[in-house]
Amino acid sequence: MKYHPINSNLFIKNRKNFAAQMKPDSLAVFNSNDIYPIGADSTMPFEQHRDIFYLSGVDQEESILVLFPDCPKEKHREILFLKETNEHIAVWEGEKLTKEKAFETSGIKTVYWLQDLEKILFEIMTQCDTVYINTNEHYRASIETETREARFTKWLKDKYPAHAVAKSNPILQRLRSVKDQVEIDLIQQACNITEKGFRRVLNFVKPGVYEFNIEAEFMHEFLNNRSKGFAYTPIVASGNNANVLHYIENNQPCNAGDLILMDVGAEYANYSSDMTRTIPVSGTFSERQKTVYNAVNRVKNEATKMLVPGTIWEDYHVEVGRLMTSELLGLGLLDKADVQNEDPNWPAYKKYFMHGTSHHMGLDTHDYGILTEPMQANMVFTVEPGIYIPDEGFGIRLEDDVVIQETGAPFNLMRNIPIEADEIEDLMNS
Repeated sequence: MKYHPINSNLFIKNRKNFAAQMKPDSLAVFNSNDIYPIGADSTMPFEQHRDIFYLSGVDQEESILVLFPDCPKEKHREILFLKETNEHIAVWEGEKLTKEKAFETSGIKTVYWLQDLEKILFEIMTQCDTVYINTNEHYRASIETETREARFTKWLKDKYPAHAVAKSNPILQRLRSVKDQVEIDLIQQACNITEKGFRRVLNFVKPGVYEFNIEAEFMHEFLNNRSKGFAYTPIVASGNNANVLHYIENNQPCNAGDLILMDVGAEYANYSSDMTRTIPVSGTFSERQKTVYNAVNRVKNEATKMLVPGTIWEDYHVEVGRLMTSELLGLGLLDKADVQNEDPNWPAYKKYFMHGTSHHMGLDTHDYGILTEPMQANMVFTVEPGIYIPDEGFGIRLEDDVVIQETGAPFNLMRNIPIEADEIEDLMNS
């Protein structure tokens, strides 16, 4: 892995917290992701399933974690099953985890090779009443490909039909949404790498560069700082492209007088950052562009203050909508009649700001978190208002990642990344 080793105490603590929520005489199983094929013998780069990583730190394919806190045999209360490594595999694929290295990574003492899975699993399944399966119930999930986890679940339920089944996901949604300080430090590292990329781009952008040139500058800086690359598919959208919310073609020239909306973030150790900045191609905002920019920034700053313990996500977005409505009235994009006659289910401001303001951040860019439950300290959220004006040929979004505190305003993990319009202009023209 490119990232520095993570102390196994984090994963030991995460497993302890998960086990504390399990029913008596139950076990839970977690699988690595597949390596997905492209065609012929080509594959996509491996991305570990975030749940098994969260609970073990294991970052390789064909790995299985079993947790059985009440197992009569103490050594089977935590088990890792790994793909057996050997000298041949080391030569052709590189080093894989040995049993010793797996213990060092995870803090799990009992490690078997995968060939022993069915034998060991039969033994412990006869000793438990309930098995926790790991289904993906994230509110944004849309899955067409059968995952390794899903295949394993079907096999397990077919082989052991008499066991009660429980869900791991509600436990993980709550645990993963509240970050340990080690996790916050890793997200901060991802944000710091993103900052380096953004400062590089500020010195690079000028009329005539292509959106993909900018994407390449970010990637250069990310890889040079121990990141695998982008935490999600980057958006580098110049001019009217910014009004396509999920524009990812990144293949157009950047013209003088236009703005570039850049929604990019580095990953580090599987943890995400998520930044959006909007900058002028020519190094200077027009008066109108700056007026709209500052309006978006004001909404971001005021919205950030609302991210405190006890806040309900849905109520928060209603309040942000009120802030944005006020700004859009000031910009002349809405008038009082628009607001008075608005559809409560699609308020007038949605014409120019149609997406949500915040989402959980962490191991996934849109991380785990139950939106109907109050916000808590040490949750990490984005704050990302925008105003999109196709008729004027530009869109502006600004986004930071912040940590909710026990008291007071959130801590901004992107506090060092330039965002004020005047500072952006000064850096681009220095």
